[in-house]
Amino acid sequence: MIASLVEPFGALIVAAVVAVLFLAFAREWRSPEVSAAVAVSVLLVIGIISVDDLLGVLSNSAPATIAGMFIISAALVRTGALEAFARRVTARAKLHPQRTLLFFLVAIAVMSAFMNNTPLVMLMIPVAVSMAREMQSSASKLLIPVSFSAILGGTCTLIGTSTNILVDSVAQQNGMTPFHIFEIAPLGIIVATVGIGALLLSKRLLPDRTTVSSLSVSENNKKFVLEAVIEDNSPHVGKKARDVAAFNRPDRQLIDVLRATFSLRRHMHDVVLQPGDVVVLRTSVAELLSMKEEGDLTTAPETEHMQSLGARASTVVEVLIGPDSGILGKTLRHLRLRRRYGVYPIALHRRGANLAERFETTALEVGDTLLIEGAQEDLRRLVEDYDLVNVTEPAARGFRRAKAPLAIGVMVAVVVGAALGVMPIAGLAVIGAATVLVTRCVEVDEAVQAVDWRILGLIIAMLGIGVAMDKVGLVQGIVAIIAPVLNGLSPLFALGVIYIIASVLTEVVTNNAVAVIVTPIAIALATSLGIDPRPFVVAVMFAASASFLTPIGYQTNTLVYSAGGYRFFDFVRVGAAINLVVFAMCMIFIPIFWPLVP
Repeated sequence: MIASLVEPFGALIVAAVVAVLFLAFAREWRSPEVSAAVAVSVLLVIGIISVDDLLGVLSNSAPATIAGMFIISAALVRTGALEAFARRVTARAKLHPQRTLLFFLVAIAVMSAFMNNTPLVMLMIPVAVSMAREMQSSASKLLIPVSFSAILGGTCTLIGTSTNILVDSVAQQNGMTPFHIFEIAPLGIIVATVGIGALLLSKRLLPDRTTVSSLSVSENNKKFVLEAVIEDNSPHVGKKARDVAAFNRPDRQLIDVLRATFSLRRHMHDVVLQPGDVVVLRTSVAELLSMKEEGDLTTAPETEHMQSLGARASTVVEVLIGPDSGILGKTLRHLRLRRRYGVYPIALHRRGANLAERFETTALEVGDTLLIEGAQEDLRRLVEDYDLVNVTEPAARGFRRAKAPLAIGVMVAVVVGAALGVMPIAGLAVIGAATVLVTRCVEVDEAVQAVDWRILGLIIAMLGIGVAMDKVGLVQGIVAIIAPVLNGLSPLFALGVIYIIASVLTEVVTNNAVAVIVTPIAIALATSLGIDPRPFVVAVMFAASASFLTPIGYQTNTLVYSAGGYRFFDFVRVGAAINLVVFAMCMIFIPIFWPLVP
């Protein structure tokens, strides 16, 4: 009934749903996959698409291919296949800084061409921070180039990014022959080479920012976390903790007061000390000794002040929350890190801002960085349990190094098999994923965690919206409006229009959504103009992947946003030049490799 009522206005309704969806993406009302799921639900309710249409989307090869490549990438990380490279560049950074930086960025681009760039960038962030320390530079000089190099490298092969895989899949659904795994490599290599060169030349545009991790203590000024219990006859009983001079000197920081099993940290200004309270202080070695000499602290049970429960060497680290972290969506208050791990959150950094006032009650998001203090072993447990990234230093977790050659071999086999046309990439990716699982290069639970289910959910939802656009003739309607304007103009001009549309959209909404929406439009437009659609599809691939202008257009940009202490316009200043360079290379070389007129 509903379907018959809306049938005459189907195209307008779907256009309105897509417009609102893009607005939701741009305004970040909800996460992209949730917004897309709501849009699909609306189309289902009003009868534009059926349940069978939605289930038919699952036959698309893109989700299986992307999931398989996620798992193979996880195996490369888990086996430490990239660790030797990380150690090498860190060791050489001080001796040959410029040469090492070039090698570092080129190597990231090469690796990104064959593995998922999100885990790659997460692995390289602490390496870049360590390199910056060796080069006596700030991490903000390196982290944007790390993200941009990974994006540029992903354009070199069909499996380099989920966007390329998705565009190819949508193109096949529209009657085009599949892309070869290395078909876009000539253009991708040119774009990546020129782009990295532009990054190095524009290094002066990169900001010199102070990151959260710079607040961490140096080895020469090591701090201790001291826990001491207030005795019955202590003169501190009945006093406010903040008013006790012994706890509030320049080199002594009152972190917490524990009463029974409860932390009174959130009400520190009003805490009146009682017998049995445990005072937690952060202090240096010199101050620790001074407190003992001055009688403020002693290990003897007959003390008149307070009795030490022990002091542990403390360090401050910055941890990055990735897309697979176990604490996404949770708050620090509910995590109770002090009780579970004995560590203390100090600050939360998000998108260039320090959320000092409300950071304990703020739900954690991808790209957030936390400044946490505690003993090394406690911090290590926290990082491993929640799959966080220690930005302050490269990962120290155990690797299955003996299986590294096997993981590399599986990746090579997938690439070679795809190049030789042994079977479609989706089949090779599934076989490769099964191989690394059965050989325990990566465990099943680790593989499940490595797959970005939000990206897969977004892709499936957007494919459903693509079906709706096709059913109501929206693509043809858009082309009917655009084609007369472009008819008679240069085919290169039409190619540039498609590139710019995809490029602008990918900066404000997710690139996978752009791939699904713009690819059919590009194919239909080229066909209506009598032009080969293949170069237009290539333009969509590069435009949707080349997201450099904002920190929210691509996930790797989001990851380095807080870790580098960046501001929004830092990406605009550097990314605008890279966007122009990539656009220019595409407009010059796409017509050469894929002639516009057959």
